[in-house]
Amino acid sequence: MHVLLIFLDGIGLGDNDTAINPFAVMDTSTLHSLSGGKRWLRNTPRTETDRAIFLPTDASLGISGRPQSASGQAAIMTGLNVPQMIGEHYGPRPNAPIRDILNNGNLFKTLVANNKTAALINPFPPPFHAAIARGKRLPSSIQQSVLSAGLPLFTEKHYYERQALSPDWTGEGWTRFLGYENAPVYNAEEAGKKMVELTRQRDFTMFSTWFTDEIGHRGPFESGVMFMERFDKVMEAVLGEWDDDEGLIIITSDHGNMEVQGDRRHSENQVPTVVIGSRKDEFADGFTDLTHITPGILRALDVQS
Repeated sequence: MHVLLIFLDGIGLGDNDTAINPFAVMDTSTLHSLSGGKRWLRNTPRTETDRAIFLPTDASLGISGRPQSASGQAAIMTGLNVPQMIGEHYGPRPNAPIRDILNNGNLFKTLVANNKTAALINPFPPPFHAAIARGKRLPSSIQQSVLSAGLPLFTEKHYYERQALSPDWTGEGWTRFLGYENAPVYNAEEAGKKMVELTRQRDFTMFSTWFTDEIGHRGPFESGVMFMERFDKVMEAVLGEWDDDEGLIIITSDHGNMEVQGDRRHSENQVPTVVIGSRKDEFADGFTDLTHITPGILRALDVQS
């Protein structure tokens, strides 16, 4: 069994409003096929297709206010109601109480303790690693989960060796903005096939992108449409390569944001979760909120939490 978790920071289920919600206009037929031909919107219900289950997911977890990245990602990584435990939504990076919760136990730590192989397959450039080492930058909740398990955050070396995927899918950011002229560049189809190849190398693979949240905060609207249409092409290739009996593919987010262009703040909307694979019903049984992601992954990998 292999499990792939695709994390899209800051996408929620918003109104069918073509003026503010890229999800109301984007041409993403592959993603729509995973939700029964429906757009990913507020009124899209829990929907099961032959390959997938679309699950509107509570990101507020009973705490008032706008969900934040650190506490939301920590809830995903631990299966615990972290906002309730600390008494608030908190972010963007984890404070000391959230770090303590993550260091005490999380998905990556549990998998390693049970002799499962796991990795976050995003590469990070040398300045990022240097800032972490000097204490000038706090890891995100996802990154903290990886580090607390004794696993490495990938470097540019992993990217050059084609063992990692850039958060923009194609790697254009590494060549255009980071100055790595000879770094790998993929089209969407190649990126999707590479993702499946990397997933087959271990028990649990996670891919995370922050671009969606950045677009939610800063726009423009057109960038949201373009990025999700690129992701749609990536997923078309993934589904073409993936055998549903191999395991599970899960897509989720930590809070809403990009679906309300012009606000620049996180939303209180539900977020989409999609699970693909022959054991999707087992994963989706009783699923309602972010705390159910880690338990579902552990069940799929036959690991006791």
